[in-house]
Order: sequence, then structure tokens, then C-alpha cells
Amino acid sequence: MRATDGVMHGLILAGGEGSRLAADGVDTPKALVTVQDRPQMVELAEAFLTLGCATVTCMVRDSVLPDVDDAMAPWADLPAERVRVVRCHTPSSLHTLVEGLMRLPAGPVLASMVDTVLPRPEWSRVAPDMRAALAGGAAAAILTTPFVDDERPLYVRQDADGRVRDVGATPGVPVRVTGGAYAFAPRARTIAAAALAAGRSRMRSLLGILARETRVVAVEAEKVIDLDHARDLTAARAWLAELAPAAPTSTGTPA
Repeated sequence: MRATDGVMHGLILAGGEGSRLAADGVDTPKALVTVQDRPQMVELAEAFLTLGCATVTCMVRDSVLPDVDDAMAPWADLPAERVRVVRCHTPSSLHTLVEGLMRLPAGPVLASMVDTVLPRPEWSRVAPDMRAALAGGAAAAILTTPFVDDERPLYVRQDADGRVRDVGATPGVPVRVTGGAYAFAPRARTIAAAALAAGRSRMRSLLGILARETRVVAVEAEKVIDLDHARDLTAARAWLAELAPAAPTSTGTPA
């Protein structure tokens, strides 16, 4: 990152209740469900630190973490001077985003929904491209994927050069959907707050406004899994296990 790009801060959005997972019999809150070998929120926070975020703020619904002793919490081993967990009780995804943005220091933001599952090597590939899009003048960058496995997909309509023209319920050609991760330039914070003040309540509304009124760039990953249902959790665990490097086999010296 060039010095002129500014220090990037991470934001993890876990303000929802995870009702669909709960309906499928998954008792663990979405923010703390274990996909590989650590809770999802902790995995994302560690990934963001590795990507160079100066700070990471995790917005978590207060009913998900009632009276948790932070000293004994799953995130206790993360550096407290760089990672903080903020309990919130927001009515919508856009409310959670705006509240989170208000708590961050100035500068560009790398944000992810807590249920976004992407392998670490892919994070390392796409995050610099998202940051470069902001450095090039974009108000935002959206992680997109051709992998569609959602009953309510959020489609991204984009030009051949990757500029996003709209985000909504209508698919474009080629078909791409959001991957649940975004990079926001500082001016996007003002647009987000204005959208909320105007009565908008969903992230998809903000993304549509940004796409129509500013320059937004799509950065593609081949596959992203969104943890909405128990089957998604099973699929994500199998996928990451498949991608994990095989343990070295011992080759003892023959007697």
C-alpha cells in the first residue's frame, strides 16, 4: 500500500441473530461458529490483521454475547490494542454498518459480513485489489463471485472492465453475486450515513446507491460461501479441509 492510500481499518459485521442457522439446529451463534479450527469472527479478525489492517472492529449483536467475560472469550488471544468487540443492538444491516463506521478511525475500510467464508490465500489475493481500487479513485470495491448458492442472491451488474453499474435482485451477464466483503473509501462513510438518514435500512440499498452515483469496482473470487444454513456450514468445512495442505508423511530410515 502506498503512503498516500492511508491506513486501512477492518470492520466485521455480525449484528444479525443468525435465525436461519438456529432454525436448522445450529445452537452456536453465527459469529462464533467454528468453520475450520477457530470461531468465524476470530478467523476473520486474524485474516484482517494479516492483510495489514491497523485495527479490526467486530460489531456483534448483544444478545449473541450476553455478559461474556472478555478475558475468557474466544477472541481473548487477539491483540487487544488492535482488535475490539463492540456489542450492538441494531435493527438492520445498514444500521450496523453505519454504527461500525462511526467507531473507526479515519481512513479506508475493509469490511466483511461475519458469515463470509473465503480461504486465506484468496483473502491475500483479493484484498490488495480492493484496496488498489480505492487508491485509484473508486468510492468502494465489492467482492463478487460467480458461485451462486443462496435463496436470496444479491446480483452485481458490471461492465466488462469490472465497473459495477447496479446491485439488486436482477442478474447481469455474466452472472455475479456479492461475496459479502467490501472496501470503502472515506467518502463512502458519508454516503452510508446519508442513506440511513433517508430511511434506507439494508446494505443492498447502500451498494445500489454507491454503484449508481459513484465509481464502484468489482473484485472477483471464484467461490465464496455464505453461512446462512447448516448445509452451508457443512459445505464450508469440507471446502476448507479440501484446500488445506496435506500433513507431511513420516519416512523413517529402514533398519
